[in-house]
Amino acid sequence: MQDAPHIPVLLDEVIAAIAPRPGMIIIDATFGAGGYTAALLEAGASVHAFDRDPDAIAAGQAMVARFDGRLALHPARFSQMRDELAAFGITQVDAVVMDIGVSSMQLDQGERGFAFMHDGPLDMRMSQSGESAADFLNTAEEEAIANVLYRYGEERQSRRVARAIIAARPLVTTGELARVVRRALGYKPHDKKDPATRTFQAVRIHVNDELGELEAGLAAAEALLAPEGVLAVVSFHSLEDRIVKHFLREASGAGRSVSRHLPGEIPGPPPTFTRVSKGVRPSEAETLRNPRARSSTLRHAIRTGAPTRSMAA
Repeated sequence: MQDAPHIPVLLDEVIAAIAPRPGMIIIDATFGAGGYTAALLEAGASVHAFDRDPDAIAAGQAMVARFDGRLALHPARFSQMRDELAAFGITQVDAVVMDIGVSSMQLDQGERGFAFMHDGPLDMRMSQSGESAADFLNTAEEEAIANVLYRYGEERQSRRVARAIIAARPLVTTGELARVVRRALGYKPHDKKDPATRTFQAVRIHVNDELGELEAGLAAAEALLAPEGVLAVVSFHSLEDRIVKHFLREASGAGRSVSRHLPGEIPGPPPTFTRVSKGVRPSEAETLRNPRARSSTLRHAIRTGAPTRSMAA
């Protein structure tokens, strides 16, 4: 687990966007190894951190003790942040940071089954409960598997891969799945990118409902953020970034217009976010220091005082 220490991505840029200070209440929606949380706490803020992975929550107890009274860990999905904070009597926060996707620790633990670098059980569950990758791949219909590979992995030969998976069932380990995909797609060792990467991404996203969680988490953040509160989201691939970009575009009213030639047209709700950033990418120095940062993008925005759009609708 500790072979490759977790390095928080775009940490300086996230902290600059949030500008934490004493008295602020901040949500770290994706605690992981606590990199963002530690920096926020060291700046004097109080943090409510969420993670559905029980291993992350267990490892974070030392940080709870270190920052006595200023860190609360929630073993829950970040889509549940409103209900979780309501139990603490908190209805508004000053910032929300989200680092989307699988963590470095999960990737590096072969027994968690997230990657094919280490052969392990075909699991991929962030919460370590519910349907596993093996459950899905060994029971789903061919069309359902193909749809997942196409939608979440952008695999253009999804039907060929799905047929190969069906023919090879039952699949038990990550190594078995990787070999099936490679054979189906004609992988050669000198190829620049392993084609199994797309399938692993797709199955992981499906098993954990990652994109549904992201959409629900963004809506929860919109509802919880106080006026002038900051939303900062780090994504790692185009599917995630597209959702964040679309959310902020809609929430800020970008591109929305009411035609004066259409009498009676009802304008949309007032913008709930302003000062939306363009995508911030890691520096060359960061990607050299941490190769896993190379695909990351940070988007951040400031909450207005307008009602949450679901309330305004």
